[in-house]
Amino acid sequence: MTEPDAIPDPAGTAATAGTAAEIRRAAMNLLARREHSLGELRQKLRPRFDDEAMLEAQLQKLAGEKLQSDDRYAESFARLRALRGYGPARVRQEMRTKSISDTVIARALAAAVPDWSVLAQEVFCKKFGAPAPVDLKEKARRARFMQYRGFSSDHYQHLLDN
Repeated sequence: MTEPDAIPDPAGTAATAGTAAEIRRAAMNLLARREHSLGELRQKLRPRFDDEAMLEAQLQKLAGEKLQSDDRYAESFARLRALRGYGPARVRQEMRTKSISDTVIARALAAAVPDWSVLAQEVFCKKFGAPAPVDLKEKARRARFMQYRGFSSDHYQHLLDN
């Protein structure tokens, strides 16, 4: 007869001590699906493995072997978000929530889009079309939309004035 608290966990979500090989395998499985930042990997693996020092050592080893790269992740993330019409401020904030350092973010944003003003114009025209706003209320609505998308007023102000 089995004890009620000894129920097997088929999903493997319970925290275990784990060996270095198990931690590495779990991290590699995550990285095989898509790029992850070091912070994301740490966040996803911490609940599964109790040994914080071994987890950190394995993550650093993966980064040292270039199997995990915050630079590569940030460039990919910035390019993807720019293609979806988001500006640098929004992309920067989203990357900060994923534990990417400011220097890595700056390099990724510089490499992602050659001209943020051109992207802002494309987003603006796609959303609002060619005609200029007719009144102050409509102009403010359009400016709020562009700010929400992460563009600074330098990127879109000329679009509101025309």
